Amino acid sequence: MIDEKDRFYSRLATIPGIHPMPSIGDWILLRVERPNDVARKVTRRLIPGIVSVPRHIDGAVRVVVSDPKTNERVLRALKEAVA
Repeated sequence: MIDEKDRFYSRLATIPGIHPMPSIGDWILLRVERPNDVARKVTRRLIPGIVSVPRHIDGAVRVVVSDPKTNERVLRALKEAVA
């Protein structure tokens, strides 16, 4: 899972408007504009719970690290959500 998290983190960093932060566990914290809108748009396209807005952290969403296929779907949805 660590290799997939590193790969996913690197791919997230290539998306304009998304700034991944160093994270532990199975989640990656992303700095974004309009986090509630981003989370809502991504959740509409994917399984609820993959992206959430953490409490007490302004301007961020967190995304769960999953299998490569699901992570690619999340990447596509995030690209569209921040475009």
